[in-house]
Amino acid sequence: MNYQQINSATIDRWIKEGWKWGIPIDHESFEAAKRGEWDVLLTPVRFVPHEWFGELRGKKILGLASGGGQQMPVFAALGAECTVLDYSDEQLRSEKLVAEREGYSIRIVKADMTRPLPFESGSFDLVFHPVSNCYVEEVEPIWRECYRVLKPGGVLLAGLDTGINYLFADEDETTVVNSLPFNPLKNPEQMRQLEESDSGVQFSHTLEEQIGGQLKAGFRLTDLFEDTNGEGRLHELHIPSFIATRAVKPL
Repeated sequence: MNYQQINSATIDRWIKEGWKWGIPIDHESFEAAKRGEWDVLLTPVRFVPHEWFGELRGKKILGLASGGGQQMPVFAALGAECTVLDYSDEQLRSEKLVAEREGYSIRIVKADMTRPLPFESGSFDLVFHPVSNCYVEEVEPIWRECYRVLKPGGVLLAGLDTGINYLFADEDETTVVNSLPFNPLKNPEQMRQLEESDSGVQFSHTLEEQIGGQLKAGFRLTDLFEDTNGEGRLHELHIPSFIATRAVKPL
């Protein structure tokens, strides 16, 4: 298997074991979203500002690596036309479950975001991309594809891992043992760490790749915020390890 196949199988297993990012929203949360009471996450803790979205009714949204039935149902409840792309069967099964339960339509696509996205240019008003490109070796091609599939004036909302977490090999987050970049395909010791912790195949990325890559693709950055892990020593010390960005494809 290539590393993306390994990650797909790993995430499927995590979900069966109760992974929190694979638990779909309940009926009450869907109904609340229809009343305008909602929040969604790009990163572990801080909710995305509602003003980052604008009016969602009638907008075409792509949930990129955003399966799990957590965000797309909210956007559907708000009147958006949703498409979700993910490589995890279990994540996509959750999307189908919620859509059937709540009676809305969603386009469900199983695909690998490291390959060209299976959509025509200018197909979407908004791309919602929670933290997930830490499972991808090269992120700049993803930003180029996001730019391509968005309409002029379209918005990219992305959750980004800053790489700080990869400095540590223990759950205590006390001793720096790894150098950056963290790339297990090139560093056998880093691959061993991931295998021992059942973490799939993950990669660190620089801000040049993450934010600079969006700019290089043609996006205009309009806002960002930092976030923590939500638990653990780094969180307790208020050390941000994630960034959420809002970027726009110019008209």
